[in-house]
Amino acid sequence: MVGWLKALVYGAGGMAVVGLAALVALQERLVYVPVLPGLPRAYPIKPSRLRLIYEDVWLRAADGVRLHSWFLRHSPTCRGPTILFFQENAGNIAHRLECVRLMMQRLQCNVFMLSYRGYGESEGYPSQSGITKDAQAALDHLLQRKDIDTSRIVIFGRSLGGAVGAVLAKNNPDKVSALILENTFTSILDMAGIMLPFLRWFIGGSSAKGPKLLNCVVRSPWSTLDVVAEVKQPILFLSGLQDELVPPSHMRMLYDKAVEHNRNCRFVDFLNGMHMDTWISGGDRYWRTIELFLDQYSPEVQSSDASCTSEIADDGGCSAPFHLKKPKL
Repeated sequence: MVGWLKALVYGAGGMAVVGLAALVALQERLVYVPVLPGLPRAYPIKPSRLRLIYEDVWLRAADGVRLHSWFLRHSPTCRGPTILFFQENAGNIAHRLECVRLMMQRLQCNVFMLSYRGYGESEGYPSQSGITKDAQAALDHLLQRKDIDTSRIVIFGRSLGGAVGAVLAKNNPDKVSALILENTFTSILDMAGIMLPFLRWFIGGSSAKGPKLLNCVVRSPWSTLDVVAEVKQPILFLSGLQDELVPPSHMRMLYDKAVEHNRNCRFVDFLNGMHMDTWISGGDRYWRTIELFLDQYSPEVQSSDASCTSEIADDGGCSAPFHLKKPKL
């Protein structure tokens, strides 16, 4: 009997060690999903398919990794804000084109879409340190362009992209005018306990309880809760209350942490918003919320001849700059 119990204990211990080793070795594959199951890595469509004006841009990250991106222009004559768009975890930038098309229509903006390393046509393998370098390379590229207003660069990040964008905004307080976060998590450490409940007492973010003994082995913690406390720019938090992946409480925690140090924070939730479709289910209110935020914190410079004509499919054209009242978000 004693021998049987000893064997059981040793067996359980061995399985735990093997499981931990697998978690450590394969964690990037759990965190990053460059290819959707059953689909090729290649882009399913290009922006031209949606009649968007764009150029392929190739960048080099600080460590030499070659990155692919798209710069999408609203129109040749309309110099609105430029949104630096950081996507969610799974898939590539082509899967976000319909959202970006509507973003350009509604916000009269340019959009720069970056493929993280290991995603789309970019080289390398994803990691937190690597993607942080990728994001900086994208911002540095925009800052040297002569065909945009570099004082009106706004970061937009959804889910994982919000974690990426928050780090970039924190590291560049004088180069980014505002930050927009949508359905973003407090940290990967907290998400690990949600996705794998048995890890909850061993891995967790700064607000979690328990010994957190395994935090040291996590290579991509993306501790957004700690980062937002250091962001100086205005922040807009967009939260879908039906988010089935990231608990909506994470967005509220991010806002509460940020507002302790930053008075220019706004929080808006959307009753029917799920993780990936808040921009759809939020309807006109979603886009109007962002319009008001940009009008206050990344306004157009008024000029007597300010006008632009949109060349985006289904857009009725863009007239003079927005003249909106101070937002009440």
